[in-house]
Amino acid sequence: MSLSYRIAYVFLRNLYSYKRFIVPTFLVSLVEPLFYLITFGIGMGAYMGAFGGKPYLHFLVPGVLASAAMMSSSFECLYGTYVKIVHEKVYDSLIATPVSADEAVAGDIAWGSFRGLISGSLMMAVALFMGVAPAAFWRAALLLVFMVFIGILFGSLAMIITSVSPSFDFFSYYTELVMTPMLFFSGVFFPLDNFPGWMKTLAEFLPLTHAVRISRAVFTGDPAAGVGWSLAGLAVLGAAVFTVSIRMMRRRLIK
Repeated sequence: MSLSYRIAYVFLRNLYSYKRFIVPTFLVSLVEPLFYLITFGIGMGAYMGAFGGKPYLHFLVPGVLASAAMMSSSFECLYGTYVKIVHEKVYDSLIATPVSADEAVAGDIAWGSFRGLISGSLMMAVALFMGVAPAAFWRAALLLVFMVFIGILFGSLAMIITSVSPSFDFFSYYTELVMTPMLFFSGVFFPLDNFPGWMKTLAEFLPLTHAVRISRAVFTGDPAAGVGWSLAGLAVLGAAVFTVSIRMMRRRLIK
């Protein structure tokens, strides 16, 4: 891969463009956490009882933090990147400069990760307002760093889909057949303890399952089995999909 400091220029280009829509984007990003935390955390939580001696909202928040970072980074690297390639021709302009195709793609993945961090941070701010806080301040800072990593991982996965997508409609296969099932079968909204054995095994192959496990362990401070293996597995997967996404996008951009 041909990567350098020019990745920062691509990121800054996206940041300058984003400033034009910062108010509506922030409002949309704020509504999402309110929807999840009020509807599921308070509404459904009233019927759920305690989880580990704590209200359901304390179980829900760490999982929703991870899923928010996943969703925002994925959509940015799906629809946002596709618009830049096909409609706005931004990539054609970028690779006509000293910025390489690899750097343009890596800069967009970094931008998708930043969008995931924004969504996760807003989610955490709403949770704090509702009285749900991490076990310690340093754990909140560690979660923010982890959300950046989640954004790179899922942004890279989304970029692989974008590299082979012929149209917007193609993204529905990924969002409906991969992201939505992963959202509901990764322990975000309920524990996986009572699932059938085959479903538990399947859940272990979903990257969001491991992201939620780590997020919950960091947020609550409670030790969880397999967190070290989850982190190692996500690190290996993240490096692999990042490399593959750049190579596949390079193939699409340079014909």
